[in-house]
Amino acid sequence: MSIYTRTGDQGETSVIGGRVSKDDIRVEAYGAIDELNGFVGQARSMMHDEVFADVREQLLEIQHELFDCGSDLAYARLDEGKMKVTGDMTERLERWIDDLQAGNPPIERFILPGGTGLASVLHVCRTVCRRAERRTVTLGRSQEINGMTVAYLNRLSDYFFALARTANTRLGVTDVEYIRGAKVFRD
Repeated sequence: MSIYTRTGDQGETSVIGGRVSKDDIRVEAYGAIDELNGFVGQARSMMHDEVFADVREQLLEIQHELFDCGSDLAYARLDEGKMKVTGDMTERLERWIDDLQAGNPPIERFILPGGTGLASVLHVCRTVCRRAERRTVTLGRSQEINGMTVAYLNRLSDYFFALARTANTRLGVTDVEYIRGAKVFRD
């Protein structure tokens, strides 16, 4: 099986139901999701021991769901009967976030991305996820999309924030608060 087709050599690519320019906002949106998936795989590969067994499984599920997001956005025309991303997926992310946050120390200010190498990669996941969300919102302004994808990506970036903090906590590293900022988190 050949992995190259030569059909994109002129700057176009296939989507479900047509062809578009490789810099089309649709391709930008699902391309950012694909990039995010690569970073999620990197983060998951850094979780070697039982300390992270629970979240390794979560990240594997998220990787599959990111493919679902990309698939939903790859339709040239919305076909609601074929959409994969649902509100249930977003609600499950909220439960995971709540579980992670319960084990994280309280913070009052924004934190600087970093700490452990794992937490740093998870912060990259968070920022790439935010970009994917912005690209998806832009796409949704001009074309019909599965709106559940935007909600999922929004919550997923929150998940990566909570998980980055959990990674530092479980590995005994304290998050560094942004000292020039106001207190923004309150219970």
